Amino acid sequence: MFDFAYPSMLFLLLLIPLLWFYTVKLRREPSLKVASTAPFAGKRRSLLARTPLAVWLLLAAGTLLIFALARPRKGDERVIVRANGIDIIIAIDMSGSMMAMDVPQNIKTSSALFEAIRKREVKNRLDVAKEEIERFIKQRPNDRIGLLGFADLAYSFSAPTLDHKWLIARLEQLQPGMIGDATGIASPIASAVSRLKESKAPRRVLVLFTDGANTAENRITPEQAAMLAKDFNIIIHTVGIGSRNAYVLDESFGSRFIPVGDSFDEKLLRTLAQKTGGSYFHAADAEGMKRVMQEINQLEKTSIEQPRYVEYKEYAPVIAGVSLALIILAAAVTYIFRVRVP
Repeated sequence: MFDFAYPSMLFLLLLIPLLWFYTVKLRREPSLKVASTAPFAGKRRSLLARTPLAVWLLLAAGTLLIFALARPRKGDERVIVRANGIDIIIAIDMSGSMMAMDVPQNIKTSSALFEAIRKREVKNRLDVAKEEIERFIKQRPNDRIGLLGFADLAYSFSAPTLDHKWLIARLEQLQPGMIGDATGIASPIASAVSRLKESKAPRRVLVLFTDGANTAENRITPEQAAMLAKDFNIIIHTVGIGSRNAYVLDESFGSRFIPVGDSFDEKLLRTLAQKTGGSYFHAADAEGMKRVMQEINQLEKTSIEQPRYVEYKEYAPVIAGVSLALIILAAAVTYIFRVRVP
């Protein structure tokens, strides 16, 4: 981006032709009277040809000086992105029930379901959640995100971090039933509060995913844990996973599908979210989970500032230097070629 800091100075260029005209045409030069001009007949030169070299040099110097006063410059515009990220902990149910698969309504037979599983078109609840959580993480590069898994108790797989590549690697390790089969909802909330209460982030959020009711006995109830989160200004979003058209693949005596349905406590999940100013969502299947994560992503916006500044490269000093050199040269030319009449 090239421009002039003071473009109005360029109007001074109009003076250059006037100065030339005054110097060459109107200004009276010293003269010598002669008896006859016959010897000079046919020797008349044009006005341009009669302009001394020193005058041309001075006019060029003046032109360059005016350009220098206008401050020509080339700007390099830059944008500084300052992201004020938030801290998010994702707590995901890892009980055995997360092995269940929520089957789309368009799949009517066992053979069609087997084929959909083979093609990875139908996955268990935990795999579906992991896939959408990974997409969610990749969309939030400026946020510190942590990971909790819970069943009977909560286990921390990652503290809130900006190293999302490492976080996703930890997420991929989660498997249904690897830390227990019961569902304790108070434990992950209390653990998230312990992680987030000292955070300096402008907003702290827990997103809790579960497909079951609270069946584990903890020292505090889920409602009490939610009130603790509220005391530390921690927002809880809850996601109930599952539909009534759900099955578990049993391969103990051949391969058969056992219907399981949904068993999460919607009333409790709504209460936990409402107590902390969060929202409750229901993810009936893979498409439902995708919509839920999109909504949460829109709901939890990161504050981003984008101040702009322009870094200029100034040409005025160089041009002024050339102008000064031309003035010195004009003075030298005048001195060297000055005609002295004895």
